[in-house]
Formats: sequence, C-alpha cells, structure tokens
Amino acid sequence: MSTPRVISLFTGAGGIDYGLEAAGYETAVAVEIDPDCCATLRQNRSWQVIERDIFDVSSDEILAAGSLKRGHAALLVGGPPCQPFSKAGLWANGQTARLGDARASTLHAYIRVLEDTLPQAFLLENVDGFSYRGKDEGLRLVLDSIDRINERTGAKYTPTVHLVNAADVGVPQARRRLLIAGARDGATFTFPGATHAAPGQDSDLPSHRTAWDALGDLNEPDSTTNEEDLAVRGRWADLLPSIPEGHNYLWFTSEMGHTPLFGWRTRYWSFLLKLAKNRPSWTIAAQPGPGTGPFHWKNRRLSMRELCRLQTFPDDVVITGSRGAIQRQIGNAVPSLLAEVIGREIGAQILGRKRRKLKLLPPDRSPAPPAEKTRRKPEKYKTGKHAPHPGTGLGPGARSRPVPAR
Repeated sequence: MSTPRVISLFTGAGGIDYGLEAAGYETAVAVEIDPDCCATLRQNRSWQVIERDIFDVSSDEILAAGSLKRGHAALLVGGPPCQPFSKAGLWANGQTARLGDARASTLHAYIRVLEDTLPQAFLLENVDGFSYRGKDEGLRLVLDSIDRINERTGAKYTPTVHLVNAADVGVPQARRRLLIAGARDGATFTFPGATHAAPGQDSDLPSHRTAWDALGDLNEPDSTTNEEDLAVRGRWADLLPSIPEGHNYLWFTSEMGHTPLFGWRTRYWSFLLKLAKNRPSWTIAAQPGPGTGPFHWKNRRLSMRELCRLQTFPDDVVITGSRGAIQRQIGNAVPSLLAEVIGREIGAQILGRKRRKLKLLPPDRSPAPPAEKTRRKPEKYKTGKHAPHPGTGLGPGARSRPVPAR
C-alpha cells in the first residue's frame, strides 16, 4: 500500500506534519509564509516548501509542487491563523475581531484549496474559541462552504466537529483545540475518544502524561555552555522562586492567604505560572511577555528542547531562529501527538490503513519527584491594596473603549 500523501497549509514549524509522519503519512507539499518556520522545515525535512502567502499561491501550483493531481492527495491539513478567534482578546475586553480580522480570510483560502484539490479527506484545526456559542460565525462559514463544495463538485464531504483537550490523548500539555474532519466519499468520521484522564476523575483510563513524563530524562542546561538565555526577566523575575510548583501570581493575593502583591485575577493566568512535575504543562504561549509562563520548576524559562517535548515534537526536530522566533514557532504549533492520534484514525476509518502503535506518546515516568522548595519572598516586593478583576469584558481595555453613539 502506497504512503498517503498530504497537502499542508499554514504549516508553521510542522507540528501537525510530524504527527502525521509518525502515523505513516508523507507531506507532499507545505505552504507557509513565515521565513523562520520555512527555515525550520527545510532544516528538518526534505518536504517541498512553498514560502509565500497562501493568497499568492494557486491550487494548481500546490498540486504541481507536490507532484499531485486533483483528487489524488490523501489528506489536506491546516490550521488557519487562530488569533481572530482567540480567548485572550475576550479576557481583556470582552470581544475578539473574529471574521472582522483580515487574518480570518485564511479560512476562505483553506476552503478554496479544498475545492480545487479534492483530497480523500481533510482536517482543519483551530482554537476552541472558533465554536463559542453566539460567536461561531467562522465555524458556520466552514460548514456552509463545504456544503457548496459538495454541490459544485459532486463530493460528499460530511464534516465532523470535535473539541479536544490534547492532554486527554496523552500530550503532556493542556491545550484545547477544535478539529473538523471529513471524507470525500461521505463516510462519517468518528474522532477518537480520550485515552487519558486527570487523576481523581471517575475513570479507568491512565492518568494524564505530566511535565515530568516529558522532561524527566533531560539534563539541566549548563548555563556556562548553553547558547540559550533561559533567565527570567522583568520586574517580577525575582518573585518566581517564591511561588510553588503548579501556582502562579495568585499565590500572592489575599484570597490565597498570602502577601497581597496582586489583585485577584487581574493578570493572565499564565503570569508567573510555574510547571508542576506531576501535572501536564499549561498551554505554551507563542508570544509571551517577560513574566509569562509556564516556567520551569527550576525558576527559568524552558529550553527549546523542553518546549518541543511538551509539544511532543520528535527529538530529531530542531527549531531554528532567535529565542523569540523559536518560542513563536513552537507556541503556534499543534502538538504532534494529537496529530498522530487523529491521523491514525483517519487512516483506519477513511483510507483503509492499519492502526500503528503511537510513536510520540511520552513514557510514563511516574512517580514524579517531590516539588522543589520555595524561597522567601524578596523584601523589595511591597504589599498593598489590590482590587480584584471586575469581570469578563470589564477590564481596563474594555473601559478605555469609546461608547458607541446611539
């Protein structure tokens, strides 16, 4: 049986593609505009990479670059930029730009390539905010567009929509994503269920893979020889050693019973957030500020290899570029194990392939070692009175917006 070939859009650093590779696929062609991502892809794999804006690349060029004909690709994959549908903007001011954001037009580009190439199956990935009730216009656009593709081409794509926490399939990171998949012949695709569960849940499933499972065999970076600068920067850097594993800035609020340095929920959850060895990591950010975690339990930033491990990239993958470029590429990626799990099911249910044993699942290294000891709070951080956050949509960003005329 020949290797199923993939058309990859918005490929980024290749998170989905490495997972599909582990599941037995081959990326025939990848389309990516970011030069740092393209440099990473070319260094790690011999895939055909088109380094241009998707709007300047015709579907015929994509097919030609991948030595494909219409209808011959096994799978079209891609995650159109998710910022327009992200939860972060909602936290700050109660709304996101969504379809009003120019980046959301990448949805149309994905749909255009789907119609022009007619693969056996497709997989579209986005943030969970893509399906928020009352704010699901992006999702409805995709589903309505697929109906029109079927009408025009005679295809029978029947989309299935699925929300998943990557930790529930063995990724050592809590990362919620929305997935849409469908088969050209009309077969109904069933997404795989959870294979892991949080400790204490009423479940017979094995526990979530943890940060220790992912990182426990890695040596501590040698600060004298390591080229990566992993020091924490910013005003609050010296406070991090006083925060226990698995906690964040909320440790220093009156609600937690400790020195009130912050108001309750006045910062993003990831502010001064520290990994816990015995839990999955929290979501890796693409563009963190100086105080944005998750940080390592040794009170430093995570190395490139550690970030890759939490995203379940294969160990032979090296992310190139500056520290900021590395963080952005890894933070924007889909965990490779999640793609491997979904790709394996698409192969079995749609392409008639045998399910392979998972390659990217981290080993179980439990029990994790005890938590690191914390230090006393530095005296330079003074206590004070701090009001809690007023609520979603009522933060400073919302209050600063002009009131629309009636």
